[in-house]
Amino acid sequence: MTDSLPVALYTAAQVRELDARLIAAGTPGFELMQRAAHAAWRALRRRWPETGVVTVLAGRGNNAGDGYLLAALAQRAGWQVAVLAAGDPQALQGDAALALAEAQACGVAIGPWHADAPLQGVLVDALLGTGISGDVREPYVAAIEAINASGLPVLAIDLPSGLCADTGHVLGHAVRADLSVTFIGLKLGLFTGDGPDRVGTLVFDDLQADPQIVSQVESAAVRLDRPMLAQVAPRSPVAHKGSFGQVLVIGGDLGTGGAALLSAEAALRCGAGMVTLATRPEHVTASLVRRPEIMCSGVESTYGLTALVERADVLVVGPGLGQTPWGRSLLSLTAQRDLPQVWDADALNLLAAGAVELPAGSVITPHPGEAARLLQCSVGEVQADRPAAARALARRYACVALLKGAGTLIAAANGRLALCDRGHPAMAGAGLGDVLAGVIGALLAQDLTPFDAACLGAWLHAASGERLGEQGRGLAASDLIPVIRQLLEEQSPCLK
Repeated sequence: MTDSLPVALYTAAQVRELDARLIAAGTPGFELMQRAAHAAWRALRRRWPETGVVTVLAGRGNNAGDGYLLAALAQRAGWQVAVLAAGDPQALQGDAALALAEAQACGVAIGPWHADAPLQGVLVDALLGTGISGDVREPYVAAIEAINASGLPVLAIDLPSGLCADTGHVLGHAVRADLSVTFIGLKLGLFTGDGPDRVGTLVFDDLQADPQIVSQVESAAVRLDRPMLAQVAPRSPVAHKGSFGQVLVIGGDLGTGGAALLSAEAALRCGAGMVTLATRPEHVTASLVRRPEIMCSGVESTYGLTALVERADVLVVGPGLGQTPWGRSLLSLTAQRDLPQVWDADALNLLAAGAVELPAGSVITPHPGEAARLLQCSVGEVQADRPAAARALARRYACVALLKGAGTLIAAANGRLALCDRGHPAMAGAGLGDVLAGVIGALLAQDLTPFDAACLGAWLHAASGERLGEQGRGLAASDLIPVIRQLLEEQSPCLK
C-alpha cells in the first residue's frame, strides 16, 4: 500500500526557494514554466482525452503563465481553446509575459473574464498560485464561484486557487478541482485541512529538478508511507507474554464502557503481551464475555487502581473516562506516574481544564475540538492552521501530539512533523479514536518511541479504514481491529 508521490512536504516559501535554487543552478525560469505546462497538459489529456475543448481562467502571476502555455499546447493540438483573463494580461511581467506572448503567437483566443463569459470543456484554474495572502478578493471570488458552479471538469495548476499552500485552509473561497497538478515539491496544504476536499486527484511532477539541489532545502514535514514507518521487532522463538509489555487501559464510566473496551481490544490485537482494563465494576461481566483474554478489573477509586498501575508498562487513559469525580480521581493518579502514556478523550478535556498535568513524553490524540480546548482557542483557529496547532500542542505539553482529522498530523516537541494522508470518509463515526489509542499503547509496549508509535499507529488505523471504506458507509470501530492486525503483520512480520 504505497503510492508514487514523494514523502517530503514543503511550505510555499520552501518551494519558492527550491525554484530559485534551480534557476541559480542554470535552469531558466521560463523553461521550468514550460515544463510545468507540459506536465499539466499531459495530465489533462490522460484524464479527459476526448474532450477537445478547454477554457483557461488566468490570473496575473506565474500561475497564469503556466495557464497561457497550456493553452498554447492545446491550440497546437487542435483543441478549441479560450483564455479568460481576470485582470489585464498586458500587466504580466517576466516569464508570465513571455508565456502570454507564446499563446498569442499560437492564435489562442484571449478575452477578459466577466460573469457572463462562457465556460466550456475542461476548465483550467490558473488564477492564483502559492503567493496569495489573506482572503481571495474580486474578481477572483466571482471567477472561483463560477468554476465551482459550472458542473464542468476542473484541472487546477499547482493548487486550487484560494487554498493556502501551507495550511490547507480555504482563504474565503477556493476552487474545487477534479485534478490538481503540482510541481517541484509537494505543498503541505494539499494534504490537510480543506485540502483533501479541494484538490481532487493529485498529480506531481518534479520538473526534472536535480535531486541534489532539492535535498538542500529541508522539508517542513513528511508524508507517512509504508517504507519509512518504524518496524516492530520480530519475535524470538523463546519470547513470552512478559516480553511485550503490559498495557493498562483506564476508562469506561457508566454508559461509555465500550470505549475503553475498544482500546483494550485494539492493544491486545496489536501485540501487547498483556492487557488489563480498569473500568467501572458494572462493566466487568460484559467485558469478560466480549473478550476474556483481557484482564478486566472493576475499580471504584484510586485505591483499586494503584496496584494495577504499579504492574503496568504503558497506560492508555481517557476512552469513556468521563469528567465525574470517578474519572478525575483515576486520572490524577495516572498523571503522577512516570510511565509511557497515551491520553485521549476526557483525559484531554480534564487536562485542558487544568485538573491535572500531563507526564512528559506522553502521546496525546485530540480531535480538533479537544485541541481547541487544550490551546484555549476556537476550533476554527485550529483548522485554519493545523500544522501550527499540532506543533503548539507538542511544545506546550512536552509530548507527541497526534491531531486527528483529514490529513492527521503527528508533531514532536522539537518541531518534527509527520502527516498521514490515508483514510476514508466511512471512518466518520464513534469509537475509532478509542481504537487508535489502544493501537499506539500496544506499539509503545513493544518498545517503539512515542513519535514512531504515533506515526505507525496513525498509518495502520487510517490504512485499515481506507481498506474497509471500499465497502461503503456503516463502518463500526471494531471492524478496524482485525484489519489493523493484518496490516501490522504485513508491515512488521512476527517472525524473521
